[in-house]
Amino acid sequence: MCPSRIAQPALYQEVAERLRQRIFAHELQPGARIDEQALTIDYGISRTPLREALKVLAAEGLVTLKPRRGCFVTELSEQDLDEIFPLMAILEGRCALEATAKAQAREIASLEQIHRQLEGSAESRQIERFFELNQEFHARIQDMAGNRWLRQTVRDLRKVLKLTRLLSLSIEGRLEQSLAEHERILAAIKAGDGLLAESLMHDHILSVRQALARSHAEAEVNP
Repeated sequence: MCPSRIAQPALYQEVAERLRQRIFAHELQPGARIDEQALTIDYGISRTPLREALKVLAAEGLVTLKPRRGCFVTELSEQDLDEIFPLMAILEGRCALEATAKAQAREIASLEQIHRQLEGSAESRQIERFFELNQEFHARIQDMAGNRWLRQTVRDLRKVLKLTRLLSLSIEGRLEQSLAEHERILAAIKAGDGLLAESLMHDHILSVRQALARSHAEAEVNP
């Protein structure tokens, strides 16, 4: 096989991953225009792999391609959030239900370990670390569910929701509330109560949406 046929896809995938991480870290802010010329210089690449990478990110919902205007980091509207979070609540609730039915002792022990780390991060007010551990906690439950279609759908939506990174956790009292919600979900899974775990996870996801709404309301009052 010709080496160029392997190298080119690998290049645009690497570019996509680099941009993805910059978007998640908010180095590229929601609504910001992607400067293609500057990126080609920074990365030492041509326009072709960059544009292929942007197509990948557009398919994931992380950037928006606007004809004759360029490419922009996706900015989620309040309507977007109102549409995404109820769907996420249903999907992640189902993950918790299926995970409870299939949970092994070692998997529950792993969840407990993550929760202890969450407690430590909350106590020391390490919001960035709490955010990452929160992602890991949810991902572990998705893995425990063992439903690849459900897991992929949830993870695709979670990529988009990372555009709201850390905002809800910055609200006073939200860190503690989130920790308590995780503790109740963990307890339900340990008890083998799938329906309760599903309900608690559903409500937990919707509480994130409520926190974001408060964050946006406070931002409007105190710009």
